[in-house]
Amino acid sequence: MTITIYPVTPDFAAEIGDVNLASISDADMGAIKQAFWKYSVLVFPDQKLSGTQHVEFARRFGALETTIATYRPGEKLRVQEEIADVSNLDPENKLLGRDSRQRMYNMGNRLWHTDSSFRHVPAFASVLYGRSVAPIGGHTEFADMRAAFDSLPPQKQEQLRGLVAEHSIFNSRTKLGFYDFAPEERAALPPVKQVMVRRIPESGRESLYIASHAGRVIGMPDDEGAQLIEELTAHAVQRQFVYTHRWRQDDLVIWDNRCTMHHGTEFDDMRWRRDFQRATVADIANSCEQAGVPISA
Repeated sequence: MTITIYPVTPDFAAEIGDVNLASISDADMGAIKQAFWKYSVLVFPDQKLSGTQHVEFARRFGALETTIATYRPGEKLRVQEEIADVSNLDPENKLLGRDSRQRMYNMGNRLWHTDSSFRHVPAFASVLYGRSVAPIGGHTEFADMRAAFDSLPPQKQEQLRGLVAEHSIFNSRTKLGFYDFAPEERAALPPVKQVMVRRIPESGRESLYIASHAGRVIGMPDDEGAQLIEELTAHAVQRQFVYTHRWRQDDLVIWDNRCTMHHGTEFDDMRWRRDFQRATVADIANSCEQAGVPISA
């Protein structure tokens, strides 16, 4: 049996059935990729995957990142380094304390962002697996940045093409009042430049490319650039562009970071276990390099 596809909307987000991601044929993988190019967010319910199987499925989309937790001195990993641990659990699988550094750091995931735009080579796809799901809250919301760009006036679209923003993980964390970064972390993750509009090669569609990691726009006064990023973010997260995913046990969700933003919603993380693990596929190059825009701009 081939996969079944149940779109949430005609062009954004779809559920995929009749597939076991632990053992997937080349034909089904091809169909999944075609759906991915169209819908950008795919939901696979009721998957039973080991950590290795999760990583191997993600590798079908490309080379994987290593979690940035490896840059934090003395931090013990709960999962393998190809997995970003976005749970509320410590290495002994106990709930993180209220004042835990990791808990405070992970609060940044509640801001609208696209994964790893703060790396020179940003993320292409994220593959998030819900091993333990909070019964109340803890949804993930996704914004269709293609539709958001399409809805802008033509003169605004033209203004944005070719603009470059500077991204840093420290921009998003300091917005929440988190400043506890070691020198090793700052040295490993310097600010990077990314274009503000991307053309997605598989579909030909243009997309806004912004995030809470973006701090300024190159060539603009800092306050004007920050205001532009805030205005575009507010535009992109309007209800008509957003799909809210209510997690079920063993859901796996994959999304295209080149043309979506996402964020996690609140839940009682002092009460409910939420074991979420993400494998992240790296893009092929920096977005400026892909667009032919000089990074020195």
